[in-house]
Amino acid sequence: MFTGIIEARGKIAAIEAIGDDSRFTFQTGKLELADVSIGDSISVNGTCLTATELHDDGFSTDLSTETLQVTTFGNARVGPEVNLEKAMLVSDRFGGHIVSGHVDGIGRVREFYDDGRSIRYEFAIPSELNRYLVKKGSICIDGVSLTVNDVSDDSFFVNIIPHTMDETIFSSYEKDSSVNLEVDLIARYLEGLQRRET
Repeated sequence: MFTGIIEARGKIAAIEAIGDDSRFTFQTGKLELADVSIGDSISVNGTCLTATELHDDGFSTDLSTETLQVTTFGNARVGPEVNLEKAMLVSDRFGGHIVSGHVDGIGRVREFYDDGRSIRYEFAIPSELNRYLVKKGSICIDGVSLTVNDVSDDSFFVNIIPHTMDETIFSSYEKDSSVNLEVDLIARYLEGLQRRET
């Protein structure tokens, strides 16, 4: 489980194809790994990944065909930065919202522009995910917990403050950049409960 509060920016250091799957190695920058063991979960761009090898400056992990198909890692290359967050402890401060690290779909940057001291982004969203979004609800974009400021038929809007811009990979986004999306887990459960009752 994660909070969507990014702890560090890392980098994709290597990608190795192994059959239909892939092994990724990430450099983790300032992310402290002294308390991480093999088998622990780390959120990379909002995707919960299992550390299978630990290195002095990062870790390696195996990505299944399913993960490659439903996340932006299917088209990843060596070099770009990534958002990193270690799995939360029970004693941690809960600063964002409940994030599972299970990506629901891929969105795309449609537009962004200055809005006061923040940057307002519009993201196109897959039609099957739109029903989970509500104004002032939560969304996770590449692992970042954010508030939905508005919703249209096929997109949603968020505002990125300077601190978030500095601490995450948002500054690297361009028009049509692909991002991992995780909708609010509570909305998913409510839908499931409602379906069972009808």
